[in-house]
Amino acid sequence: MTALGFLYPGHSAEDDYPRIEQLLGSDVRLQLVHTDIGEDAHRVDALREMGSAARLSAGVEELRLSGAEAVVWACTSGSFVFGWEGAHEQVRALARAAGLPASSTSFAFAHAVREVGARRVAIAATYPRDVTDLFAAFLREAGVEVVSSRASGIITAAEVGTWGEGEVLALARAGDHPDADAVLLPDTALHTAAHLPALEKDLSKPVLTANQVTVWEALRLADRKVNAPTLGTLFTKEPIIQV
Repeated sequence: MTALGFLYPGHSAEDDYPRIEQLLGSDVRLQLVHTDIGEDAHRVDALREMGSAARLSAGVEELRLSGAEAVVWACTSGSFVFGWEGAHEQVRALARAAGLPASSTSFAFAHAVREVGARRVAIAATYPRDVTDLFAAFLREAGVEVVSSRASGIITAAEVGTWGEGEVLALARAGDHPDADAVLLPDTALHTAAHLPALEKDLSKPVLTANQVTVWEALRLADRKVNAPTLGTLFTKEPIIQV
């Protein structure tokens, strides 16, 4: 049994995780601890507070006691808003607090883009424009070429969590670009686990979504490979060895 730990902000699309656990079809257990998000707002100051060390450390002990082999901060915007160096320090602090290998969804995207062999990506974000631009800047720091980005202007995770397959497909289509090798949907508040086959079929290219890459990143940290084509192209590739 491989036990993986996730710190998930609030309550929006956390049911993606038991769904992914089921789709993995192996001896993998996904343990979620919900962190206090404070103000639910896709606004830089609120996101930085949501990703503060104090809020993350509050859930670490429960994950450690659960037997988790690795921990991932399951939040994209609450990590990339700190910038490239700040996001690294956030993960280092999380690893020290947990005594475990650690990462975040922002780094998961950077690693997953390389895993699927994408050189150029398009971003289809639920966020406002300024937050979307920070994600694009983070990816560029990771050496990823961003050819386009769409910002939907949604302020709260609660609203994003109500979106169904129709809205998710529309977002991905609107954010796609003919020069992009892959399309990225960066919000962990967005339900996507059930829609990955439809997304990739519709766009005819790899689609990377926040909760999908977060679980893949935890598996990578635990040195596990699980082949699960229903979770998209990402789960049919060999894992990256090193962060």
